[in-house]
Amino acid sequence: MKKNAMKIAPFANETDSLSIGDLTVENREDRITIYGSIDITRDKEGIANAAILQTLFNDIMASMKEGDLPDKISIKPADNVTNPFAD
Repeated sequence: MKKNAMKIAPFANETDSLSIGDLTVENREDRITIYGSIDITRDKEGIANAAILQTLFNDIMASMKEGDLPDKISIKPADNVTNPFAD
């Protein structure tokens, strides 16, 4: 599910994602995946994008500080599902 609102709850589910420019942030229960690119321009749009990123990283840090963290996790492999639209 692509979320147009500029906020996700880090590590809360496997469905939320956020787009900021060409940058994509995908929420997972065991990690946050960030890919793509974004230019933080020195204008109103740039400061708005920077503020979104700052809030996102503050939320990620706050969520990670809520409990004991292991030294390192093993990434869960993705589940393969049958494509219901395949021939």
